[in-house]
Amino acid sequence: MTDVLDLDAVTIRRGTTTILDQVTWSVREGERWVVLGRNGAGKTTLLQVASGRMHPTSGTADLLGSRLGRVDVFELRPRIGLSSTALTERIPASEAVRDVVLTAAYGVTGRWREAYEESDESRAADLLAAFGVSHLAERTFGTLSEGERKRVQIARALMSDPELLLLDEPAAGLDLGGREELVAALAELAADRRSPVLVLVTHHVEEIPPGFTHLLLLRDGQVHAAGPLEEVLTPENLSGAFGLDLVVDRAGSRWTARAAG
Repeated sequence: MTDVLDLDAVTIRRGTTTILDQVTWSVREGERWVVLGRNGAGKTTLLQVASGRMHPTSGTADLLGSRLGRVDVFELRPRIGLSSTALTERIPASEAVRDVVLTAAYGVTGRWREAYEESDESRAADLLAAFGVSHLAERTFGTLSEGERKRVQIARALMSDPELLLLDEPAAGLDLGGREELVAALAELAADRRSPVLVLVTHHVEEIPPGFTHLLLLRDGQVHAAGPLEEVLTPENLSGAFGLDLVVDRAGSRWTARAAG
């Protein structure tokens, strides 16, 4: 297997604040990663680097075989699917759901004068069906529930057939039913060998879908632990990352965590 993502001593500073501190992390073909950590641990910033939307202050970031700073990021970014709250805020509320997905073929938000081929239309329809939102195709994005928006955005992130798919807290704001529907959809995606390499950011071990293989724990902008999920997701590692004495339980292919005592 080859590295899809390779960060070496990546540091991000903003003024006197260090957001990421000497992060070294490699993601290889076929892997499905979860990134866990407290608020402010650096998770979203890490995805900004991994998506080619932020350059390291120091260190190197190689994405899909190209090094940030030496590659045209506008050619690189279409190869990386990204689903995030920041992107949601850029999607026009009046945009039809079908077009929310379709416009990703050009890497834009908001339908204008682009011309799409029949294959693009067909792929957008297939992705909406895959995430159970075909019936929403003619609805406007602004009328969707939070759970519906999340599924539409993941469908959009897959539109360009990316080699790497980054999901920034896709279950945030969902109720229990919406979360479980999303986890099931992501588990199906993880099980498909045709799927891109997956990186999922979350705060909660309960949101880890079955089929994810590796875990990166961040604490205060540094790598606290990283490796195969079953080896890294231990009470000791999780407690250290969150600064709280935690108990980790597993039931089948799902995980839970709670305070000890």
